[in-house]
Parts: sequence; structure tokens; C-alpha cells
Amino acid sequence: MPKVLISDKLSPAAVQIFKDRGLEVDVKTGMTPDELKAVIGQYDGLAIRSATKVTAEVLKAAANLKVVGRAGIGVDNVDVPAATAKGIVVMNTPFGNSITTAEHALSLMFALARDIPEANASTHAGKWEKSRFMGVEITGKTLGVVGCGNIGSIVADRALGLKMRVVAFDPYLSHDRARDLGVEKVELEDLFKRADVITLHTPLTESTRNIIDAKAMAKMKKGVRIINCARGGLVDEAALKEAIESGHVAGAALDVFAVEPAKDNTLFGSDKIIATPHLGASTTEAQENVALQVAEQMSDYLLTGAVTNAINMPSVTAEEAPKLKPYTVLAEQIGSFAGQLTDHGIKKVTIAYEGDVAKLNTRPLTQLVLMGLFKPQLESVNMVNAPVLAKERGIEVTEMKKDASGDYHTLIRLEVTTEERVRSLSGTLFGGTKPRIVEIKGIAIEAEVGPNMLYVTNQDKPGFIGRLGAVLGEAGVNIATFHLGRNEAGGDAIALIQVDQPVTNEVVEKVRAIPLVVQAKALSF
Repeated sequence: MPKVLISDKLSPAAVQIFKDRGLEVDVKTGMTPDELKAVIGQYDGLAIRSATKVTAEVLKAAANLKVVGRAGIGVDNVDVPAATAKGIVVMNTPFGNSITTAEHALSLMFALARDIPEANASTHAGKWEKSRFMGVEITGKTLGVVGCGNIGSIVADRALGLKMRVVAFDPYLSHDRARDLGVEKVELEDLFKRADVITLHTPLTESTRNIIDAKAMAKMKKGVRIINCARGGLVDEAALKEAIESGHVAGAALDVFAVEPAKDNTLFGSDKIIATPHLGASTTEAQENVALQVAEQMSDYLLTGAVTNAINMPSVTAEEAPKLKPYTVLAEQIGSFAGQLTDHGIKKVTIAYEGDVAKLNTRPLTQLVLMGLFKPQLESVNMVNAPVLAKERGIEVTEMKKDASGDYHTLIRLEVTTEERVRSLSGTLFGGTKPRIVEIKGIAIEAEVGPNMLYVTNQDKPGFIGRLGAVLGEAGVNIATFHLGRNEAGGDAIALIQVDQPVTNEVVEKVRAIPLVVQAKALSF
């Protein structure tokens, strides 16, 4: 059974989920990086929170690792590109702490509006400075939400309940979704100009790093209040300090910082700054929820192939996984077949799903086709990193779906455009489980793919099959199956032969020397 390592503190209930599902689980918290590297090779899964750093060096030592599960939303402590390159799925739990984080942002907004931390400290100190702490109302104010996804939309919903106006910036927010949420979708500069309070709920990427900098704050209303419960690095902390000291920004509340743990920060010490130690997900309910979710997700993946909330893989539900399984072999075979016949740079890949397969979640199948296609040309390609490799090389990948599939109830059709030609082939499932190649270059052929094969294109003339059989017989190559197809009598023909042993280059050259042969290629699967 699969073996899982839990390297950060998780709920005992999460540990029990792994055990109840039949997985072997070890709990080893507080390990050093070297200690983690020494043991990680034993495990199929790694469950973490934020303390464990899953670096490229750790992943290099993870010979058997298939999945990293983060109990929480942020995966800053995981080298996702390195995991992707190794074919390791990285999962998070984006929904388990959504309400908790949203509530924390709203709590900070109230605290900012009414100077609650300073008023609390003053009163505990025996002062009664009622006139010092003049706050502002939230009702009727405009809240600017930067990032209106899972958490941002909850904040927006609660803010509307507080009778605030809500404007939102999010490149992925559709106008229909904005209307359903009751928010106004705006551009970022418009949000800066209009918002009385700005709250951040976006990931940290190169495009969002320092999204709140000096230029951005100069465009904001005087007296604006800024809240960040998302990621450190979204706010230029030095610029924020200057804006607060100048009086342009009335105050800020930060739960996250560019460097954490934040034990020394330029913002500390200001009575206009509220700081909390990354408490966004710190409620009993959230900690329990994310731990249980990551245990369920990892167990599902390791036992059934179901993929949920993956950062670097399309999701596959437990119900979808068994339906997709028969197609996975076919998809990889089609890609591998085309890849082994491709000698020039690939410019475009088109994958069409027709009939029954078009009704399924085909994104994992597309990744398998690409994996098979790239394997003959690229090292270390896998299902997870194949789309990344295509993008890096400027290869256009198009996925199409069609309800009907002509002569077949289900069909996967692949077209590969190179610098020299366009190559196509199609495959289906016989009996719902047996992969078959049914078309190559527009020529109908029904062939089962075997470990060792010989692919030959030729002119359809009498005597060719006998010559080919003689060459193979003289070389001691035993034929297992022999499949033929042609476009018309006397026209172009294809022979796809399954043999009992690998076909050597010497044999291939002898086949190429047969009159009427256009192309000959040894294939392996």
C-alpha cells in the first residue's frame, strides 16, 4: 500500500483518515532539511503545512514521491516547478480556511476603523483617552477587493451585508459572476481612486508582487486603509511606511509580511499599523478542515488516481477516474506513435475527442497525449510537466470535442503540425477497454499496439508483402500481427507489424531498401 509522511503537525483525525483508507502513515515533525532528504525516498505522499520546505533538493531525493499535499492554501514553501518537472502532483486545500481568512480580514477592517488595538492598550494602561480615538464608520464606505476569488468573494459578500459598496479587480472575474456577487468589476486604477478600504486576496506572482507600491498609493484616496491577509510581498512595506507617515494612508493591517517569521520589520512600532502573525487560517475549525481535506485528497489520488485541488494537474474526481482509465493507455499510445514518427520541430498539436470520450474530462488525456508525443524528443517528460514543456517551446495545443465520431462510438484524433508536414492518426477502444489504432495519415487501419513494432509506408503494388516477409524472416524477426491499410488500389499503403523482438537499425535499413518502400521506422511502446 502507498506510504505517506506527515512532516508538520496535523489533526489526529487526519492521521486516522490515512489509516482507515489503508495507507501506511508516519508522523515525523520538526525534521531538519537534511533529515527530510534522508527519509523522503521511502514515501509516496508528503503531507505538510507551512513549516516544511519542499525544495528542489528534497524533491531530488524523493525517488518514489507522487504527491505533496499542503494543508492550507499557500504553496510558497513548495518548489512547484521542480515538483512538476518530476511528475509530482502538488495539492492544496483552498476552501478549508476560506471563511476563517475572510473573517480575519473583516476583523482587521473593523480594528482599523475604530483604532481598537491602540484604544485597548491605552485603556489597559489606566488612561481614559476617549477623545484620542476618533474612528470612522464602515457603513456606506467603498471596499476595494483585489482578487475576487474564493476568499475575496466571501469578504465581498460579508461587506455587502455591512451596507458597504464593493468594487473588485480580478482579471478572471466575469461580469456575470460580478453581478451574481453584487459587486462592481473595475480596473485596478479605478479601484485605487474609489476605495476607502482596500483588501488584498490575490496570489503572489511576478505580476502581483508589490501591487501596492508608492505609485499605487499615490493614486489612492487620502485616508485610505489597506488590509493584507493574502501574501507577503503584495505590499511594498517601505513605501507603505512612508505613505502612512505622510498621512496619505490612514492606516494598514497586515497579517502577512515579505519575510516571515517577521520578528523585525520596518512597519513595526507605528500606532497606525496593526500586525498579526499570519493568523488568517488560525481557527480551530479551519485547522481541522484543511487537515481532513488534505488527507482525503491525498488518499484519493494514491488509491484511485482522483485529483482534487492540484496546483499543477487538472482535477479528476473519484467518479471520473475509472471512466478515464481505459482511455489513458490509448491516449499515451497515440501520442507516442506520432512522436516516434516525428523528426522535425513541432509547431502545433490538435487533439479532437469524438463520441463517448468527448463527454468525459479530457484534460488529463491531453496531458498523456503530449507526454507520449514528447518522450522520443525530450528527457524527463511526464504527464504533469508535458503542458509546461509545450508552452516553453511555443507549441500551440488545441483541444476539440465533437459529439459524433463517424464509424466509431468513441475516437481520439491527433494531428501534429511540424516544420515539414502535418501528420494525423486516430484511435478507439474496442469493447470499451482495448486500444486500437484505426487511422494513420487518412488511411483506415485497425491495429493493436504491441511493445515492438515496424511501421512501413509503401506503394500498393503486387509482391511487396512477400518481399517484406522475406527480409524479416531472413533476419530472424518473427511476426506476431500484420495490419495493412491503403487509400486506394495501387495508391499509398501502410503496414503496421507487431514483432516478437526489437527491430534493429540493420533490419530497418534492409526494409527501406525494398522497392516500393517510402518509409520504414521501428517503434517501441
